[in-house]
Amino acid sequence: MSDNKNELNKDFAFGKENYILIAAGTLLAVIGYFLMSGGGSEDPAVFSEELFSARRMFVAPIVILAGLGIVGWGILKKSKD
Repeated sequence: MSDNKNELNKDFAFGKENYILIAAGTLLAVIGYFLMSGGGSEDPAVFSEELFSARRMFVAPIVILAGLGIVGWGILKKSKD
């Protein structure tokens, strides 16, 4: 029975935990991009201070980098199978 399980795992590059980490990191990076969006002015001749909010300047890039780090960790993490 254990040989059958090993044969099934050979078809996939990663284990279940790896795929979960990659999906979670991708979702976190997408959330960071949504946090960074917006802030433009309706009138192009008017400057909007909203572009330089703390959410867009600090929080969003940290969330994106955290998501990319989790994706990298999910790729490099050795499967326990």
